[in-house]
Amino acid sequence: MDFQVGLVVAGLAVGFIVGMTGVGGGSLMTPILLWFGISPTTAVGTDLLYAAITKAGGIYVHNKKKNINWSITGWLSLGSIPAALLTLWVLHSLNTDITALNAIIKFSLGWALLFTSVAIIFKKKLLVFSQRHAGDKFHSESKTQNLLTVAIGVLLGVTVTLTSIGAGALGTVTLFFLYPLLPTPRLVGTEIAHAVPLTLVAGLGHATMGNLDLELLGQLLMGSLPGIYMGSMLSGKVPDLFLRNAIAVMLFFVGFKLVS
Repeated sequence: MDFQVGLVVAGLAVGFIVGMTGVGGGSLMTPILLWFGISPTTAVGTDLLYAAITKAGGIYVHNKKKNINWSITGWLSLGSIPAALLTLWVLHSLNTDITALNAIIKFSLGWALLFTSVAIIFKKKLLVFSQRHAGDKFHSESKTQNLLTVAIGVLLGVTVTLTSIGAGALGTVTLFFLYPLLPTPRLVGTEIAHAVPLTLVAGLGHATMGNLDLELLGQLLMGSLPGIYMGSMLSGKVPDLFLRNAIAVMLFFVGFKLVS
């Protein structure tokens, strides 16, 4: 595809917002790519590798700060990676024509955006609720908690592979609910450590199906890498609640349009 300044600016804007608020890039980038006329299959495939690359640096930083619980990452991956591979196999085996596949992805994307917008708005209330029930059976018994973590991994694996959305906002919210006593920086670091291999596997799988545009990926990264740095530097300067709610409302209307 030809070089488009608009795509670089989009990457810059999304990277800036992600760096400032921590809201997942996929939930913002994929709808923007659809607006630019990119097909849903290519948008999802390219965005998955975009997410893997942009979040990879986060693993190094968070691990250095000891903000990653590798045990939780492992249980999540035990569910998500096989689920992602199975979803890719199903998409490939169905031998669906590109028009039908685009329709499936757009519909799945719409519902993922709706759930993500709700998760963003009620994130803090869910955290308070989960902390009140921190002594419940599924929190206190490690086997039950581990099985639930694997189940959440399966759900994220399917959702992320189909839509490129879920590893960030939805992943963090589910971790808040399952591990309410874990400090927030460790939850965020753990989510990033899980998101990178998941988006990498799903992205490479889509690439083998021809759902990847390397030039598009390069233009997005050209903007997003400095954007994430600038957003991280300014984090806390703008009211976080205002930004998150504005993003959630936007995602809800985009999602509603895609499923209606």
